[in-house]
Amino acid sequence: MTVVSSKEFISNQDKYFDIASKGQVYIQKDNCLFMVTRANVNDETDVIYEPDEDFYNSITMEEVRDRLHKVVDKLYAK
Repeated sequence: MTVVSSKEFISNQDKYFDIASKGQVYIQKDNCLFMVTRANVNDETDVIYEPDEDFYNSITMEEVRDRLHKVVDKLYAK
């Protein structure tokens, strides 16, 4: 496992992609870690994730915005 800063990763992308082909590379930006790992698109053992029921039951950002506007309007109406 290799952890690098985002600036270091940007400066040496080829190096870290080579490392990721053998293991995992984590890129640290602020308080988040992002993982770079190898994926073989031609390998039959790779898992392709399809949207599940939760995805189809989720609401859009427009619906979130509309619901929040209603809540905020009620709070300011008091």
